[in-house]
Amino acid sequence: MPVLIGVALGVALLPATPAFAHNSLTGSNPVNGAKVATAPAKVELRFLAKLDPDRTKITVVGPDNIPAAGGPPAFSGSRVSVPFSPGAAGLYIVGYQLPSSDGHPVKGEVRFTLTTGTAAAPPSVTPSASAAPTTTPPSSPAPASPSTTPVAAADTGNTGRGWLWAVGGLVLLAALATGLVLRRRSARP
Repeated sequence: MPVLIGVALGVALLPATPAFAHNSLTGSNPVNGAKVATAPAKVELRFLAKLDPDRTKITVVGPDNIPAAGGPPAFSGSRVSVPFSPGAAGLYIVGYQLPSSDGHPVKGEVRFTLTTGTAAAPPSVTPSASAAPTTTPPSSPAPASPSTTPVAAADTGNTGRGWLWAVGGLVLLAALATGLVLRRRSARP
């Protein structure tokens, strides 16, 4: 009987833990770590949950920390895209900061390398950290060009939930061990 109570308690606690989950990156175009020969027209980030345009900040910088956003970000649900204004060949970093449901900021970045480029010059449009939502319908991600060679796979979004399964498994094992100890004690004369 104590084993069943422990198992029920462990299972009952699992559904409550996702309330602590943070919004997380589920993918990007270009993918994190990619080497691309042809500059994309825009950079897109996809997240687990809907984004708040007023509180989401996106930055795009290229070699020598030169801004490479060609305009303000466009939001559509859990996706955000930024027009890309490439400069010199080299490493480009797309930084993001967004609030999570529990109020903690979620920060991260996607890095990709542009293997060909132009002379480094600041873009003519000043990048904006956030913008009001647009009514432009979301476009499907552009298919990867033959010259795109991903170096690292995009984040699948499951990395933030692995600890939930680990905690649940530990609770379940602790409940089973407690039940076995209590059963052995009650079986002794």
